[in-house]
Amino acid sequence: MFVVAGLMAFAVGSALGAKPNIVFVLCDDLGYGDVHCLNPERGKIPTPGIDRLAKEGMTFTDAHSGSSVCSPTRYGLMTGRYSWRTRLQNGVVQGFDPCLIAADRPTVASFLKGQGYHTGIVGKWHLDFQYRDPATGETLTRAKAKKQTTKKGKGLAPVGSKIPDGPVDRGFDYYHGFHHAGDMKAVIENDTVILHEDEINMLPRLTRKAVEYIDGRAAQAPDQPFFLYVPFGSPHAPIVPTQEWQGKSGLGEYGDFVMQTDAGVGAILDALDRNGLTENTLVIFSSDNGCSKAAGIPKLEAQGHFPSANLRGSKADCWDGGHRVPFLVRWPGKVEPGSSCDQTLCLTDLFATVADLTGAAVPAGSAEDSVSFLPALSGKPIVSTRAGVIHHSISGHFSYRMGKWKLILAKGSGGWTSPTEKQVEAGAPVAQLYDMEADIGETTNLYLSHPEVVDRLLKQMASDVNRGRSTDGPESHNDVAQIKLWKSGK
Repeated sequence: MFVVAGLMAFAVGSALGAKPNIVFVLCDDLGYGDVHCLNPERGKIPTPGIDRLAKEGMTFTDAHSGSSVCSPTRYGLMTGRYSWRTRLQNGVVQGFDPCLIAADRPTVASFLKGQGYHTGIVGKWHLDFQYRDPATGETLTRAKAKKQTTKKGKGLAPVGSKIPDGPVDRGFDYYHGFHHAGDMKAVIENDTVILHEDEINMLPRLTRKAVEYIDGRAAQAPDQPFFLYVPFGSPHAPIVPTQEWQGKSGLGEYGDFVMQTDAGVGAILDALDRNGLTENTLVIFSSDNGCSKAAGIPKLEAQGHFPSANLRGSKADCWDGGHRVPFLVRWPGKVEPGSSCDQTLCLTDLFATVADLTGAAVPAGSAEDSVSFLPALSGKPIVSTRAGVIHHSISGHFSYRMGKWKLILAKGSGGWTSPTEKQVEAGAPVAQLYDMEADIGETTNLYLSHPEVVDRLLKQMASDVNRGRSTDGPESHNDVAQIKLWKSGK
């Protein structure tokens, strides 16, 4: 995408002065078009908190999650490495298993902790961890947990259960939240399940705890920079706006839940203001993938709200509606208010960016798919040794974006949107190629008419996959022996 200029990027980071606080807010299943300022003509949900970030900072219009579903994106965000390099080749993790992030792999949190930051996470983890029985110390299985709890559902770890490989063992000083939507009733603090409560209370809880974290850092250690990661579990199902938000959007529960989530973003910004931290805090806002079918997309569209804006597809898909995400950055005095950037980036890029920001080198053997977007914050080109960005669907279908071209190794969506692989008509091309500058809606498949482009992108993608990294650097490797590029066959 851009030429090599690592030393230049380092110089940019070093020249920016003292280490800022970093707040990264990640919504769950929030579509690109669910943010009003990104979709003013076909978006009907008010999002004043998120819109404030756009007004006061920079809007990235071509940012992508590492996958079109949850766990893989979160792995990439934390490690700077694509999740399909691990055992997770498709789908998401379910909990009650060893953490997907290896104990010896650096994370954004452990890296920043090493640079003097206090690190906190308030929200959804969804990268697996284990639970140990509070009475016996035995590692629990889902089946054993189900026998020990009376709560409806798949089975919850009992209150008092200990977590040996959760966020506080992967670089975070503080954790308050839950594992994933299916286990949302089990509230965790640091390494302990502290209570069971209804899902409707989780969003207010996370908002309150995020604000408390900011207040606490300002009062207890005003001179120590902090990194606060806030992965909200909303507006992912269960879609449960509290009573005060019910009916606010006029679009049903999903619209209400988006509005309540946006209010949570606003509360975090207000906490920074109240504590005098706004000027020295880099705030980043994004989503883990596109809007889910659980939102009732056809009904929303019938009411004039298009969660994917002008993009094709939604959560789980190879099409951009599955993985092009809101990405807004505010940093007063460093990022021009009301600015925008159309350079391509991926959520895996957070690691290299914070390294650039602190002036420290990325640890050896880590962040193999991460490129610093720090230069873009001051209006400069992103400098990169990465040729393109790899996309991945829920079923493990690959696609590749290089410049204006996007190659999809699937006949259909590769996910949940029709046509799926089984629904594609007989005789259809085995893959898809789109010119994303001329055809952002991915309507005209150029796969058969541009074989030279297909060949170039396919070779580069295969190289990026097989080398164990997509950036220049020491040799690396994948955790699995073989990764299958073509899931539907040629």
